[in-house]
Amino acid sequence: MDINKFSEKLNYHIRPQTFPVAIRMLKEGEPLPDKTRRVKKDMNLEIAICQGISMARKYGWTVAMGSEDINCPLTKIAFGFEKAGEHYFNGEACCGMYTETLGAGAKTEQATPKFPYKKYSSIIVSPLSSGKFEPDVICIYASSAQVMRLLVAALYNKGGYLTSRFSGRIDCADIVIEAMTTQECQVILPCYGDRIFAQTQDTEMAFTIPVSKIDEIADGLEGTHKGGIRYPIPSFLRYEGQFPEHYKLVEKDWGK
Repeated sequence: MDINKFSEKLNYHIRPQTFPVAIRMLKEGEPLPDKTRRVKKDMNLEIAICQGISMARKYGWTVAMGSEDINCPLTKIAFGFEKAGEHYFNGEACCGMYTETLGAGAKTEQATPKFPYKKYSSIIVSPLSSGKFEPDVICIYASSAQVMRLLVAALYNKGGYLTSRFSGRIDCADIVIEAMTTQECQVILPCYGDRIFAQTQDTEMAFTIPVSKIDEIADGLEGTHKGGIRYPIPSFLRYEGQFPEHYKLVEKDWGK
C-alpha cells in the first residue's frame, strides 16, 4: 500500500493526537531528505532518540540523529553507534536504579534489543504524512484504546495473540530495533526516559508497525471496522436513566 494512503487510514480509524511517525535507519553515505534537521548542527543540541521522535510527532519536523547528536550512552550502544564495553555489560548503568544487583543489571542489558556495531550511521524520523522517505517502521503514540484498536487490526488476519517485551527503559530500542529485527508489530510501554526527556504523557502508549505489515494492518483496520470495532469507542446509550424522587414532583403539574 502507498504510504500516504496508509497514513490516511490511520488518521481515519485511529485519530491520534500527534502525527504517526516514519522511522528509517540510514547507513553511511545515504542522503538526507530536504529540510532535515541535524540535531547538533542545526540546533546545537545533543538529545535522546525519544526526543527526536517527539519533535517529529509534535512539531512535524524531520530529524536525523547519529552518534554526535545523541547524549544517551545506552541508546548509542543499542543502535550500534558506539561499542559496548565492560561498564555496560557488567550492569553498572542499570544497577541501583532499575535492578538491585549488578548481575540483574547485566541480564537486563544483555536482553536489550541491539543492532550490530556500525551497521547503521544514523536514524531519521519524520511525520508519516510527509512522505519524505520509505520507512523501516511506523510508530503511533496514542491512548490505550487506540493502541487496542491497532492491536486487533494486527490480529485480524492471523488471530491469536501479539507478544511484546517490556523493561521500562530504552523504549526506542523496542520501537525500532525490536520491530525491525522481528518484523512484528510491537505494543510499546513508554519508558522512564521517554516520559522525562520526550515528555510523553501518562495517558500515552505507542504501537510500532514494520513497513512490511502495512497492508495487513490496513486490511485489519477495515475488517474490524466493518465488524463493529471502532474508535472513538462507541458508548452503549440505549437505557433509561434514573432520576431523584423529588424530580418526579414536577410531574404532578402534568397530572401524573
